[in-house]
Amino acid sequence: MFKPLIAALFVSASLALASLPARAATPEAVLNTYSDIAQAMYGDALRSARHLLRKVETLTAKPSEQNLIAARDAWIAARVPYQQTEVYRFGNPIVDEWEGRVNAWPLDEGLIDYVDSEKYGESSDANPWYGANIIANPKLEIGGRKVDTSRITWRTLRGLQEVGGVEANVATGYHAVEFLLWGQDLNGTGPGAGNRPWTDYAKGAACTNGNCDRRAAYLLVATQLLVDDLVWMAGQWGPQGEARKHLLADPNAGIATMVTGLGSLAYGELAGERMKLGLLLHDPEEEHDCFSDNTHNSHYYNVVGMQAIYLGRYGKISGPGLTALVAEKASALDSEMRGKLDASLAAMGKVKQRAETVERYDQMLAEGNAEGAAVLEGAIAALIDQTRTLERISAALQLGKVAFEGSDSLDSPDKVGKK
Repeated sequence: MFKPLIAALFVSASLALASLPARAATPEAVLNTYSDIAQAMYGDALRSARHLLRKVETLTAKPSEQNLIAARDAWIAARVPYQQTEVYRFGNPIVDEWEGRVNAWPLDEGLIDYVDSEKYGESSDANPWYGANIIANPKLEIGGRKVDTSRITWRTLRGLQEVGGVEANVATGYHAVEFLLWGQDLNGTGPGAGNRPWTDYAKGAACTNGNCDRRAAYLLVATQLLVDDLVWMAGQWGPQGEARKHLLADPNAGIATMVTGLGSLAYGELAGERMKLGLLLHDPEEEHDCFSDNTHNSHYYNVVGMQAIYLGRYGKISGPGLTALVAEKASALDSEMRGKLDASLAAMGKVKQRAETVERYDQMLAEGNAEGAAVLEGAIAALIDQTRTLERISAALQLGKVAFEGSDSLDSPDKVGKK
């Protein structure tokens, strides 16, 4: 179960509006604050992933219901800092090229392990690896390609990430680990998350669903890869990191990157692909953390991350944020943006509260659930409204052409679900 106390360790206590720091609000200073926050956020994500790895090591060494629950709790806690970093994805090529290894979604879980074939199906015209089941098969030959999976190593999983050029072939990252901890959520838009038994990791005759040793090996390797990937990314934002140097090479373009990240995450990604699309289709498969029913938290901390970046405040870090530059150019616009960020956080807070007290996120997507849909629509509307203000900020800062990621679900909803 999600623990608010754990989340509090990673969320800035100083996100409330406060007086700006004395440091000059130059583009270079703002970008250094932005980079400092990135290093801190990815560092927190790394620490939580290492904690997750320790729990996974305990689970696989001593399988039990208690140890499975502890590993699940650690996974949910690990999502809190990572989701705040997603504002860095858009506009930062180093992050965008790397992100698919750690947070790719959705995934065709039949690539990894056993699935319920009645609900999942046996095959997919779009994906020849749809039911490959790496865990059950020490050798694979699909479409003329032979893969030796007798030993599940980091090279094995790296080689199978997006195998066949299919993005849904996700072999590594948070969601691969999530699937291995929870299993499929077979409840549709009804109550309940995935319910993988702990005995899927049991030793000897107690093992359920076969291949428990290989399943444990996969889980260990995938979690270690997550740690390794976060080590690398945290380093990219250090004083000599390539991501930081890339931004500071052209400070005005760097500020445009900040604005691009805020607008693209809020509009096309979160409001569109992660929220509106699922509502239009009434499809629980469009839920971001679909195995664990943790989507409400992932969405909420996306917004927390956006607010941290705009204000320049995260944990012990407090420096000139984008707000400082905007306030110098158009103070009323800055006040408006702060208010819009607060409104988005409040609206997503309602989604989080409903998911924790009334019904989970996938239940809100159900056809005919007017109350649940209204709560989601409220958050979507707030994110869109926030983005409109950001467009005006881009103009006020004279950033030139800044393009935010779009989504058919918002821009052309009549196309959604049609071939």
